[in-house]
Amino acid sequence: MGSQSANLWVLLGLGLAGILIMTRKLKKAIREDFGAFIEKFQLLPPPPPPPPKAPHPLTGLTFAVSDVFDIDGYVTGFGHPEWVKTHGEASWTSPVVTALVEGGATCIGKTVVDELAYGISGENKHYGTPTNPTTPAKVPGGSSSGAAVAVAASLVDFSLGIDTVGGVRLPAGFCGILGFRPSLGAVSHIGIIPISTSLDTIGWFAKDPNILHRVGHVLLQLPYTVQRSPRQIIIADDCFQLLKIPVDRVAQVVIKSTEKLFGRQALKHENVEDYLKSKVPSLKEFPSKKSNGEFKTSTRLLANVMQFIQRHEFKHNHGEWISSVKPVLDPAISAEIYETVETVDTDIERYKSIRDEMRSAIYSLLKDDGILVIPTVADPPPKLGGKEILSEDYKRRACSLLSIASISGCCQVTIPLGFHNKCPVSVSFIARNGGDRFLLDTTQAMYATLQEQADIAAKSKVSKNVVSKEESAEIAKEKGNQAFKDKQWQKAIGFYTEAIKLSGKNATYYSNRALAYLELGSYLQAEADCTQAINLDKKNVKAYLRRATAREMLGYYKEAIDDFGYALVLEPTNKRAGQSVDRLKKLFQ
Repeated sequence: MGSQSANLWVLLGLGLAGILIMTRKLKKAIREDFGAFIEKFQLLPPPPPPPPKAPHPLTGLTFAVSDVFDIDGYVTGFGHPEWVKTHGEASWTSPVVTALVEGGATCIGKTVVDELAYGISGENKHYGTPTNPTTPAKVPGGSSSGAAVAVAASLVDFSLGIDTVGGVRLPAGFCGILGFRPSLGAVSHIGIIPISTSLDTIGWFAKDPNILHRVGHVLLQLPYTVQRSPRQIIIADDCFQLLKIPVDRVAQVVIKSTEKLFGRQALKHENVEDYLKSKVPSLKEFPSKKSNGEFKTSTRLLANVMQFIQRHEFKHNHGEWISSVKPVLDPAISAEIYETVETVDTDIERYKSIRDEMRSAIYSLLKDDGILVIPTVADPPPKLGGKEILSEDYKRRACSLLSIASISGCCQVTIPLGFHNKCPVSVSFIARNGGDRFLLDTTQAMYATLQEQADIAAKSKVSKNVVSKEESAEIAKEKGNQAFKDKQWQKAIGFYTEAIKLSGKNATYYSNRALAYLELGSYLQAEADCTQAINLDKKNVKAYLRRATAREMLGYYKEAIDDFGYALVLEPTNKRAGQSVDRLKKLFQ
């Protein structure tokens, strides 16, 4: 009996040991793929052509696809096991996937998406949430979370996702990698499960800008030509005010990179809210009532339009199926989808008008050689399992930025810029609809310099508050200069005043504001500003000339002659000063 009992304990011990070993192996397997994959397989490329023919453009690269792409012989899961149960295997492979395989790349599996690819967190309670390799305690972002994680963890060289309202751009930002949303219609939607047909785009992730570029050439079927440089880099100043991190860690990195590569003349500052108000008149049809204590802005209204279109078209595409399985769906998703009110034809036409006007507005701003620079997302990635990302305030800020490209149909790329407080930082470039190759070229051309400037900004030992104030003052001054060029004198004065408040010992700010005052005929204010500028910089010729002009207009002719004369001492060849001295002396002496 004692022997049998001992044997029983041995068997039980071996069984427990086996379970423990299997559990450890399972955990190890999960850690190794970061929970990115739903299933793995291999789609092998054709053999490379023999020399001297060039190899396939993607030879040697591996990739994964989000679980919305059809693969022959596999059920497309759409992020929900109930979808798998109610749908059969695909009878063919998405042409996009086929093009990449024929281009020399090997597909190694399908990756996790949000439930029904309808979310921005990347969390999936059915298949588990992929682990963000850069910040494991934070969400990876969605809807194409697994595809982003697979690239960020170096499990594949690139991956495919679907971007409707940010499904590629946002997880790229959260995971610290490149993410490209092409122009609407630039890549075929055939062989994917639709979310919102008029917003859906097939995007891709990569760590290496050269790989991003190579994949783009295959998917967009672009010929290899000489790269074009941007003539204008437009900083959306008001959009950067939404950022929850210091602006100098993002906007200033782009500004310095642009100056280094293309010169200061390539830089321009724009207030997107004001621009959209003037260029998208259909937005004015929306009521400007307060929402959560704030007046609805143009980008907030765009976000509303984007969310409405997404819900309306998703319900149109999948409403019948959703109704049949509603009890097993995430209540938050089904509630959001069915939140859409019944629409009439006039409503749909109004949304179409907004889309058309947005596309025209962005083209008018950027033309063929401009880039609009905005934050990818205002906030750092939220904590796993938290409710922050579900809050209206969070979604409002995120969707306000993401809606610009989604509604206009423009192309957008997310570019990583290192880390701040251990969380990834990114910026986004937008080009006009159809400007995909130009955007890819610009990304490739600027990437190394952007990383260099981001590294300098991150390692800088200068006080962040001092740097932020000085650089913010320079941004305000540049905005004032642009407003002055546009003959918006009062607006220019406002920006110069902002610069003075941030850095009150800069003579240029006072001198520039004086010039704007002169244009408005506010001669006393102009004289006072010039006097302050001269007190700060005794050799400021422009301040003497402007004060002389103000004093002449006020009737202080002797003082005006003295100022013009002093400017002439500082710059003996200054024709304006010389001619003014001669003219005034003849008239009043």
